[in-house]
Amino acid sequence: MIAFVRGRVHAVGLTSAVLEVGGVGLELQCTPNTLADLRTGAEALLPSSLVVREDSLTLFGFADEDEKQMFELVQTASGVGPKVAQSMLAVLAPEAIRRAVSGEDVKTLTAVPGIGQKGAQRIILELKDRIGAPGSAPVTAGAPSVSGWQSQVHGGLVGLGWSGKEADRAVAAVTPEAEAMAVPDVAKLLRLALQTLSKA
Repeated sequence: MIAFVRGRVHAVGLTSAVLEVGGVGLELQCTPNTLADLRTGAEALLPSSLVVREDSLTLFGFADEDEKQMFELVQTASGVGPKVAQSMLAVLAPEAIRRAVSGEDVKTLTAVPGIGQKGAQRIILELKDRIGAPGSAPVTAGAPSVSGWQSQVHGGLVGLGWSGKEADRAVAAVTPEAEAMAVPDVAKLLRLALQTLSKA
């Protein structure tokens, strides 16, 4: 929905920054590392991910595309929502997350607030084959969270409280509809995916 935000940094807070874009101030939730690189009055470009909930739209901003893709990918694991995903990136760089998951390092993952031992084991189990080897970019094949319209629909479903696996299933179900469109209509596809899940 919103791939990136570019504009003048209007304000930098403890957990978010406001970028002025075309006279509108957009607030983006960011990790401390991302906020540390922003300067009030300077121009900034932040890759972003929009999380849709019934009562809110929350925009998350990232230092680079790798961080954004990791944020979206980890949410495909059961029990990982945007807050936990952001906490993971506040504590661990994307490369450190890849290393921890590939090496089945439960101790490193449990250093993240909100992730216990069982949660860490679940993340490793569900993401090990999709997260990519350390030193590589995240693997996109078979991971709807990091590609095109699928990323947006998947992120919307996870943001609404569905599990990563349920979102995977719904994205697969609406793929034929998306392929029939000249340009995928994300809002329509999200509605169809929600209908698919409510019938299940």
